[in-house]
Amino acid sequence: MALKAEKQEMARRRAMLTDTERELLESDEKTDRYYQAVSRVRRKINEELSTDIEILEENHPELLEELKQVVCEEE
Repeated sequence: MALKAEKQEMARRRAMLTDTERELLESDEKTDRYYQAVSRVRRKINEELSTDIEILEENHPELLEELKQVVCEEE
């Protein structure tokens, strides 16, 4: 049973942040690695995510709406 859980964890896809980026951004220490992670995330938002949004807008508007609901959800 533990092996199955391990495989599920390994197969889990990430959304935007890697595990390492999550750890660095949650840290109180602002090291060089922290600022590198911030830079990588900015690049993902401005380049990769923008391209993905354009593709969804043109080809799968219902998925784009689902994305907007998650991203724009008010807390």
